[in-house]
Amino acid sequence: MLLVASFSQAVEVRCRHRGDPENPLLSKDGNIMLGGVFNFHSKWNDRMENYTHKPKPLHCTSLNFRGFQYAQAMLFAIEEINNSTDLLPGISLGYKFYDGCGSIARGVRVALASVTGNAITFAPSACNRDAQIQAIMVGTSSSPCMAIATVLGPFYISLIGHIASCACLSDKTKYPSFLRTIPSDYYQSRAMAHLVKYFGWTWVGAIRTNDDYGNNGMAIFTETAQQLGICVEYSVAVFRTDPLHKIQKIVDIIKASTSKVIVTFLSLTDLYMILQELSNHNLTGYQWVGSESWISDSQTATRDKHHILDGAIGLSIPKVNVSGMREFMLDVKPLNSSSHELFAEFWEKLFSCKFKSATGNQRECTGHEDLSRVQNTYTDMSLMSLFYNVYKGVYAMAHALHKILMCNKTCNSKVQLDPFMILHHIRKIQFKTKAGDEVYFNENGDPAGKYEIINWQPRENGIVDFVSVGLHDTSLPADKQLNLQSKPLIWARNSPQVPLSVCSEKCPPGTRKVLQKGKPVCCYDCLRCAEGEISNITDSITCVQCHPEFWSNERRDACVKKEAEFLSYEEIMGALLTAASLFGTCMTAVVAFIFFRYRQTPVVRANNSELSFLLLFSLTLCFLCSLTFIGRPSEWSCMLRHTAFGITFVLCISCVLGKTIVVLMAFRATLPGSDVMKWFGPAQQKLSVLGFTLIQVIICILWLTISPPFPFKNFKTFKDKIILECALGSAVGFWAVLGYIGLLAMLCFILAFLARKLPDNFNEAKFITFSMLIFCAVWVTFIPAYVSSPGKFSVAVEIFAILASSFGLLICIFIPKCYIILLKPEKNTKKNMMGKGAPKSS
Repeated sequence: MLLVASFSQAVEVRCRHRGDPENPLLSKDGNIMLGGVFNFHSKWNDRMENYTHKPKPLHCTSLNFRGFQYAQAMLFAIEEINNSTDLLPGISLGYKFYDGCGSIARGVRVALASVTGNAITFAPSACNRDAQIQAIMVGTSSSPCMAIATVLGPFYISLIGHIASCACLSDKTKYPSFLRTIPSDYYQSRAMAHLVKYFGWTWVGAIRTNDDYGNNGMAIFTETAQQLGICVEYSVAVFRTDPLHKIQKIVDIIKASTSKVIVTFLSLTDLYMILQELSNHNLTGYQWVGSESWISDSQTATRDKHHILDGAIGLSIPKVNVSGMREFMLDVKPLNSSSHELFAEFWEKLFSCKFKSATGNQRECTGHEDLSRVQNTYTDMSLMSLFYNVYKGVYAMAHALHKILMCNKTCNSKVQLDPFMILHHIRKIQFKTKAGDEVYFNENGDPAGKYEIINWQPRENGIVDFVSVGLHDTSLPADKQLNLQSKPLIWARNSPQVPLSVCSEKCPPGTRKVLQKGKPVCCYDCLRCAEGEISNITDSITCVQCHPEFWSNERRDACVKKEAEFLSYEEIMGALLTAASLFGTCMTAVVAFIFFRYRQTPVVRANNSELSFLLLFSLTLCFLCSLTFIGRPSEWSCMLRHTAFGITFVLCISCVLGKTIVVLMAFRATLPGSDVMKWFGPAQQKLSVLGFTLIQVIICILWLTISPPFPFKNFKTFKDKIILECALGSAVGFWAVLGYIGLLAMLCFILAFLARKLPDNFNEAKFITFSMLIFCAVWVTFIPAYVSSPGKFSVAVEIFAILASSFGLLICIFIPKCYIILLKPEKNTKKNMMGKGAPKSS
């Protein structure tokens, strides 16, 4: 039993890897090992598993020159660092490069293999050993990167991507150890939306790769486009494994659409599928907007035989020239030292030859072919900006190690490297490359978003020039981020004119947008602004109401000052009323002169000459007060016109009333024993006129004190005019003035009516009756006419009423007397005035 126990202790328990080991395709030992996952192949053979035996390893096919270029860029950076005396002196960097084959599953598998190593069996204590690889350069697209970062993130193994641009990878809660040297698609998607907006394209189609890169990039673009007023007519997804009928359906959607601009977030493989189907249908003339994945790729331009993408515009990582990189990458001989099998496959495809078993159509490889005579994807350096991203990623790792190892002239090789420590220092690094670019990572592990704007400009020989026409730099203020140079651009169909892609034409000033029912916001009708409203910008969504003093012009794009309307002396109606007023004044003056000239005659003396002259004076004021109603209303004219009118008319009616009373008193005085005249002599007559007038003066003073009339701008009567008028202030005051005049007029009319059957000699009562009848008729008619007349016509109605009633009094009372004085002097005798006659029957 002791023997068995001692034997059992001597045999250490060992663990065994599940599955087959994964070996690097390219590797080199060093003091510190760096990893790389690149797609040396772009496809793999599908296999049907029946689960009756162990699955075979994934077989990668279709050699991918881009993967070799990325690997060469990393080798160039490692060689530079190893030969440097300033960075990691005395420390050599080794590497292990694995093939991801464009497969998510294989990418995760080789990434794990790079960290854990490939020993088939190992002791449990080996789980505590240092990681085989200290940091990994991940040269795959976004989806494999997400899977690798998800698996290795909890171990804080530093992962640096150079082409994985999905904005989702900025989430540090999910991918804590992932950093990248390519800007996040968050910046690119927003920059593409602003580029589309800059050229006025508000109606676009969208095609995306159905993976994390395409879906996330297009989602951000769509969100930003909505904020900028851009509508996406259709948004379709494609993936390289989709059946042909699905690709044809996408082409049918493009054919049926009305948008002329197509925004893409496509990988190269998916773009080639779409181009092939569009070529079969001869669909050209669309304006393509591309992301960095293909916009500067010369291989894509070579494949575009039908010139579908001519005039394309999009964003690219800025070009850079790193001295020595191009020459190093084109020197492929060092690859032969790492993996002869991979090198042979690479060489055969590069030079289209075979090392063994060359057929009649293929020549045999010698191994000494001249690369300078070859033109293919590998010799194409149009993606130098992406190679530079690899270069910057390797230098970021080196600078972090330089700080951890406390390097000066030498490095402390005894420092125990820890993944978390390396990750922490990589996040904090900030340095400048020999090309002058500053390298750093923000809190999300992303660099600054800086893009070149590339325009495809085909030449006569069919070769496409990728012309840089501007920059988009997210580190600048928002209004300065997009900067287009004054270079000529080529658009779809080689047109120099910017294509138009809108659902509805822009609404010109003077109109507003009205959305079409059931359609996106970019589809609308243009409705003309209503009267009094304007829009002075293009594509206005509302019409703005003009200020009350302004009105819309005929085009409805500007507010013009309304015409101020008031009764002026210059217009015909104002001139006629002024003439009538002056004529009445002159006529009154003539009558007064006649009366004064013949003041000693019986006709003048028999009719109370003092009241007659006072009446003529008041009539003169009545005619003149109408002039205060003409002209632009002002504060003093508004107060003067109504008060002057009210007082002068009361003075006038008071005189007429006095004359009526005198007639009645005179008739009573002819009766035997009557002494009534002593109660209404000249003094009493004057006092009565003064008393009646004083009452109106008091009413006017109260009116002016409490709430006087004031100038007022009437905007309601006419929409396109301002009526300048006098507001009454207190309506009670106005109607009190009119009411008092009316009361005196009615009293005068009644008394004159009662005196109508007096003897012919005292027949003035009949003329007073008739004059008061005219006066009352005029002012009763005035009220509805005044209320219903708009604007200046209401003022004209009031002037007409003043003049009509004044002329009525003047003509009815004084013209008959002037007739006798001037034309019938034989009747102008005392005998005729004192003659008795029987009263006339009624």
